[in-house]
Amino acid sequence: MERRDIIIGEGTEFPLKVILSLPDDSSSPVPAVVMVHGSGASNMDERVMKLTPFKDLADGLARHGIASIRYDKRTFAHARKMRNCEVTVKSETIDDAVLAANLLKETPEIDSARIFILGHSMGAMLAPRIDSEGADARGLILMAGTPHRLEDIVVRQLKQAGGKGILKLIVLLEYKIFAKKFDGLYEMTDDEAKSKKFAGGTNLYYFKEMGRKTAADYLLESTKPALIMQGGKDFQVLADDDFAEFKKLLADRENTEFRLYPELNHCFVDAIYSDILKASKEYSTERHIGEEVIGDIAEFIAKN
Repeated sequence: MERRDIIIGEGTEFPLKVILSLPDDSSSPVPAVVMVHGSGASNMDERVMKLTPFKDLADGLARHGIASIRYDKRTFAHARKMRNCEVTVKSETIDDAVLAANLLKETPEIDSARIFILGHSMGAMLAPRIDSEGADARGLILMAGTPHRLEDIVVRQLKQAGGKGILKLIVLLEYKIFAKKFDGLYEMTDDEAKSKKFAGGTNLYYFKEMGRKTAADYLLESTKPALIMQGGKDFQVLADDDFAEFKKLLADRENTEFRLYPELNHCFVDAIYSDILKASKEYSTERHIGEEVIGDIAEFIAKN
């Protein structure tokens, strides 16, 4: 496998380091994947403590003759600068993913007609939008995504973290406070949403701008092939809720495949715990994405 260090957004305010991974045999143009991170600041490997999902996927897909591009997320590479900006989903994620897709289209070793967007977690929620707003991919791979809005997932995860005793009472109070923040969100003007803080430097417009259309809404407007993947022991995105709802909403959509991995977690490695309160323990033991997952992605790309 060949790895090339590249820059996207060179000459702009937010240039990003990129690794382009090419399979050993790229003498003829090969398909390629753009990897889109989940929420929060994240490096190009999408490192979560001891787990490196994007590195695993890049190395594994290269063995199947598939190139990939991964990059430091803007909020990771330019954290200080981004704190002084009004961050939106578009500026944080969409724009850079489109730049990465277009870079691939200009790379001689890449088949420009067979570029796929692979989004993980929040990246999966945004993959169909990235396609519609300039990436114009061949197909979409949604790993641990949801058809729900982001604010619904945030509030649900807070409720899941209830714990016991006094901690449960504190979290229940926080849950009610945060849930109330979203009341009437889509009736607010953009300026009103921008003026209301959610937490830290994030305002409610971040959620409103993203929630105008869900991943399912975008998919139902598209005929692009889609692969929707879910870990059965994921406690951040739920198989019996998010994945089941995708299957229900997209039941009549053509070119849509679903894959459930009963023993895998949110990062698509073998689960140890099934408890959001043990997230730090779950992600602090090194494991790697296996061939079952990588092979399913490679098969999907091969037939599309």
